[in-house]
Amino acid sequence: MRTSGATAVTRHTAGAGAATRALADASPLSFWLDSPQAPEPAMPFYGRDECDLAVVGAGLTGVWTALLAKEHDAARDVVLLEGGRVGWQASGRNGGFCMATLTHGVNNGLTHFPDELETLDRLGLENLDEVERAVARYGIDCDWRRSGEIGVAIAPWQVDELASTRDKMVAAGHDVEWLDGPAMRAEIASPTYLAGLWDKDGCAMVDPARLVWGLAGAARGLGVRLHEHTRVEKLERRGDGLLLTTPDGRLAARRVMLATNACAGLLPAMRRRVVPVYDQALMTEPLSDEQWAAVGWPRYQGIGDAANRFHYYRRTADGRILWGGYDAIYHYGSGMRPEFEQRPRTFEKLARHFFTTFPQLAGVRFTHAWGGAVDTCTRLCQFWGTAHGGRVAYALGYTGNGVGESRFGALVGLRLLDGGGGELTGLKLTTTQPMAWPPEPLRLAVVGMTSWSLGRADAREGRRNLWLRTLDRLGLGFDS
Repeated sequence: MRTSGATAVTRHTAGAGAATRALADASPLSFWLDSPQAPEPAMPFYGRDECDLAVVGAGLTGVWTALLAKEHDAARDVVLLEGGRVGWQASGRNGGFCMATLTHGVNNGLTHFPDELETLDRLGLENLDEVERAVARYGIDCDWRRSGEIGVAIAPWQVDELASTRDKMVAAGHDVEWLDGPAMRAEIASPTYLAGLWDKDGCAMVDPARLVWGLAGAARGLGVRLHEHTRVEKLERRGDGLLLTTPDGRLAARRVMLATNACAGLLPAMRRRVVPVYDQALMTEPLSDEQWAAVGWPRYQGIGDAANRFHYYRRTADGRILWGGYDAIYHYGSGMRPEFEQRPRTFEKLARHFFTTFPQLAGVRFTHAWGGAVDTCTRLCQFWGTAHGGRVAYALGYTGNGVGESRFGALVGLRLLDGGGGELTGLKLTTTQPMAWPPEPLRLAVVGMTSWSLGRADAREGRRNLWLRTLDRLGLGFDS
C-alpha cells in the first residue's frame, strides 16, 4: 500500500526489525485449516463405479454443487472427488469475506454488465441470504456475522474515489453509510484512515474452513459420496456419459461438474481463461482486552483499503486480526507449487504495513503466515462454460470473491447441466466468458506490467498510466 506524504515514507521504511521479530514463530499453515475441528479424511476412491453426477473439487463450489444437487433431487446419485482435503486450497486460505456482489463490486459491474446490474445486485443479495439460511438450516458453526464491509481511504485521492463509489452504490439501492475521517477512526482506530464507506448488508464475515467443512458434512448427510485424496487424471466422453480416471479407479458419470478453481487442468478452455495468482496473509496472536480497547472495531466489519494494490483484513471470534493482500504474484507458465505459498519478502512487507496501520499494536506477534492461489480472470468475476455436448459444466474465475459467489456458481452450473433455461442462464454474466490470457511469455509480461502499473498508480495519486488506460478501453477492468 502506498499513500502520499510522510505516511508513504513511513509505510515503506519503518519497522523492518519489528516485522521480522513479529514473524519469527509464525506457522506456514493457513490459520483456518490449522484447526482441531478439521473432519476426519474420507476414503479415496478405488475400483469402478458409476453415478448420476460427479463433482470434481471439494472446495466451496464443489460442495455447494453436491449439496444443491441433492436438495433439488434426493434420488440423484452424487459423487464428490477431491484431490487433497475438503477446502484445502482457496476455500480454506482466504480472508473469510462472504460477499453479495456477483460482479466484483459496483464499478466492475457497471463496466461489464451495466444493463444487468440491478438484476445482478438482486440475485447477489438473494444468494447471500441463501448462504445464511443454509448455515442456519444445517447448524454450521462457522462464526457467521452479517457485519458488512468498510472500504477505507488511506490517501487523499482515495477519498474522492470512495465518494464516487458511494454515489454509484446509493444509486443502485445499496445500504451504505459514509464515515468521514473522525467517524472512521472512532469506529476503528488507525491514523491512516481518511474516510470510510460501510456496505452494511452486502458482506458477511465467516470462518471459511468451517463453512466448507460444514457444507460438506451436510452434503454427506443427504447421501453425497465423498472421496478425498482422489485426483482426477483424465476426463473423457464415453457413450452417453463421461469417464473419470483416478490413480486407483474409474468412475462413469452421466454429468460432471468441474469445480477446480485455479487448478484448471482438465479442459483447455479453462486453462486459457484463468491464471493462478498467489496471495499471502498473516494472522496475529489473540489481542488482549487492553489492545482491543486501543483498536475498537466492536462490530466486526471486514475492511479493505481503496488502493489499487490493496489490503483486506478482519477480526476473528477469538480476538485475532487477519491481514492480507497487497502483493499478487504470478509464476511463469501458470505455475502452482507448494513452495509458492511461502514468500518471506511479502510476509515482512505485510507485517510492516500492519504496524503502520495499527501502531498501537507494536509488539504483537503473528502465529500464522500462509499463501494460496487465486483463480484470476480478465473480467475479475466468475464465468461458466460447458463441454462434451453439455454433459460437463464448470464455474471459475472468482478472482478472490468466491466465498459467496461459489454458491451462485454452483447453482448456475447445475442449471446448465440440466439443459439451461430460466433467468439465471440467460444473463450476459452467465452466457459470456472473459478474454483469454495470452500464451507465454506474453502472459507473464501482461500480468507483471499490470501489477507494476497498479502500484505506480497508487504512488501517483491514482493516475493511471497508458498501459492501464489501454486495458480500461478494452474493458478488462483491472481496477483492483
